[in-house]
Amino acid sequence: MDKKLKLLIRYAILMALTVVMTMVIHIPTVATNGYLNLGDMVVFLAAFVLGKRGAFIVGGLGSALADLLLGYAHYAPITLVVKGLEGYIAGSLLGRDIGKRRPIIATSVAGVFMAIGYFIPELFIYGKGAIASLPGNIMQGLLGAVTSVVLYTALKRTNAFN
Repeated sequence: MDKKLKLLIRYAILMALTVVMTMVIHIPTVATNGYLNLGDMVVFLAAFVLGKRGAFIVGGLGSALADLLLGYAHYAPITLVVKGLEGYIAGSLLGRDIGKRRPIIATSVAGVFMAIGYFIPELFIYGKGAIASLPGNIMQGLLGAVTSVVLYTALKRTNAFN
């Protein structure tokens, strides 16, 4: 199979998985009219498999599409940027020595960035009420960080990405 086609298929599968994992379990947050989800795990998995550029595209487009499909269109533009940058940061750090030796650090830093990335625009939208979303988003990012490292480590042993 052509290399470009294989890459395109990986992008499509990881984007679809991001949408699915975001939509399957989504817990609404009352204070900010948003929701918690498991999509970060796939964004980080994309960072492992596709690198920073691929994770930016998968994270931004896949997560924003899930927002639209779930009826959270007001978050889609923010998600496009924040989740895209979350993937980019994870991919960038995973490409460096620290990320290669301790991938949990790379994914955790990106997960915490995601929480802050949502918090800043939410401050303008909800004022002080935005603080309510911060602990949940940090936990979501860290859960995604841990599960992605565990999943990637297991999948790597099966040669699933060769």
